[in-house]
Amino acid sequence: MPTISVDKAELFKALGRDYSTKEFDELCFEFGIELDEDTTDSDRPIVNGVQEPPQLKIEIPANRYDMLCFEGIALNLNVFLGRKPFPNYRLIEPPSGKLESLIVHEPTKDVRSLVSCAIIRNITFTKARYESFIALQDKLHANLARQRTLVSIGTHDLDTIKGPFHYKALSPDDIKFVPLNQTTEMTGTELMAYYEKDRHLGRYLHIIRDKPLYPVIYDSNDVVLSLPPIINGNHSKITLDTRNVFIEITATDKTKVEIVNQIMVAMFSLYADDACTVEPVSIISDHNGETRTTPNLSARKMSASVSYLNECTGLSLTPEEQCDLLKRMSLSAASSSADPDTLDVSVPITRADILHQADIMEDLAVAYGFNNLPRYYPSKSAAVGAALPINRLSDLVRVEAAMAGWTEAMPLILCSHDENFAWLRRKDDGTTAIRLQNPKSLEYQVVRTSLLPGLLKTVRENKHRPVPLRVFEVSDVGLKAEERERKTRNERRLGAVWYGKTSGFQVVHGLLDRIMLVLDVSFVGDGSKAPEGKSEYWIEELDDPTYFHGHAASIHVRIKGEEHAIGQFGILHPEVLKNYELPYPVSGLEINLEAFL
Repeated sequence: MPTISVDKAELFKALGRDYSTKEFDELCFEFGIELDEDTTDSDRPIVNGVQEPPQLKIEIPANRYDMLCFEGIALNLNVFLGRKPFPNYRLIEPPSGKLESLIVHEPTKDVRSLVSCAIIRNITFTKARYESFIALQDKLHANLARQRTLVSIGTHDLDTIKGPFHYKALSPDDIKFVPLNQTTEMTGTELMAYYEKDRHLGRYLHIIRDKPLYPVIYDSNDVVLSLPPIINGNHSKITLDTRNVFIEITATDKTKVEIVNQIMVAMFSLYADDACTVEPVSIISDHNGETRTTPNLSARKMSASVSYLNECTGLSLTPEEQCDLLKRMSLSAASSSADPDTLDVSVPITRADILHQADIMEDLAVAYGFNNLPRYYPSKSAAVGAALPINRLSDLVRVEAAMAGWTEAMPLILCSHDENFAWLRRKDDGTTAIRLQNPKSLEYQVVRTSLLPGLLKTVRENKHRPVPLRVFEVSDVGLKAEERERKTRNERRLGAVWYGKTSGFQVVHGLLDRIMLVLDVSFVGDGSKAPEGKSEYWIEELDDPTYFHGHAASIHVRIKGEEHAIGQFGILHPEVLKNYELPYPVSGLEINLEAFL
């Protein structure tokens, strides 16, 4: 989760009172965020001879993009505490009476096709506000924008540029401008070379570097505003004296570009002289059907079932009580005139994380207080958390194997094709192994279809240790399954290998017997018969190229009247040992645990 540092004194001032560290920690917990650190009593850095003021470091859920800055945290906590209503964001007419426009040229479709814009007029920046403005952009770039690959933000002093603006895609050598905080004009090619080793910008160059055309935004005087997603031009640089801000956001994701725009204007239109007002911009993009006016500040309409909200939380709230609670989470709700069991919910532009009525239910529970919810209650839609049956079985088998003196290993689930087949003297018929389409190395070509390769490699890397070595693993293999939706399936198995100066066949057999005893499966290979209704198992001679001829067996079980072949064990073939560079004999065991569920 992202961690946001905010000035402690300024935040408490915004919240209308001072909190002790414990009190604020409890407030954060109630709201669903977490106080990571209060630096009041810490050694804080000294900048220009002045010690940094105490900071609160707050962990924010990754989906709460509206809380990635001081403004968002203060706004949401004030609404939660009931100190302030949620702001009424609205669009206003430009002073000239005509909307500024940005014209998107068709070649941009091959490099970075989408763009959204907005203008905030008569904003008042202080040093803290300015730093928060820049920090929010960085947080959005790192989080929602996936390191600028999906979205990148450019902000400009509107008074230094002139519309209409143009979004073009040009050859790198045809683009010339002075980058932000530089004094020398560069072409696109020169800029790539200049910033190649830059610790901050160097990691973004790959997004467009190898493309024949670079995206670029000009004003009507051919002044470069930015080269997205890399850097802005120095001409339109934002300063503390900036009053009117032009925001341009380019993207490859249609949904995220609007979310980023809405978050940016929601947080910083609060500082406009006419608070919460935003001037829209006309986007002219006829070639891809994206002509529109941005941003859209309208609340999204959703519905939620009153009975669903109550059933999931174990409460018996009236629709009016639910509406009051949702108001604390910035959601406006009212009973539907068409259905008394339905709430009509308006989701503000800041709450992009609300996608389903389950999210509304979560907000209701937060507003009511998780600690206040009933601990136990009958419910058709809620369930008590519990381990999956296969995981409970796996843990049981792990404990028994460990208690028998075996050491658990955790190899990777990917391996090379040779390790999975040729080194085990097996042939790939193309029906079992899941292949990686574009493996990065020869070591990771397929999803293993057996636990033996990983266990044998573990033994190989530890063969310098005293023998015997007894290693086991309880984990999944991956297999093709054409009949399933995803064409694959996982299968939980137990695998074990013994490595020593003797074969250890009887030791591996003993582990099998112990596991079967714990699972209440009786051995019937000696002519005996399991009690009525009991599961039973037996072994049969096996001729498998992986194992030494005449020294291997398949394992069969009868559970609830159904017979299954669940695995095999035996002494591994000398050629297998040679392939894995093991000088001593090895006995192996592998069984499918899912047959016992």
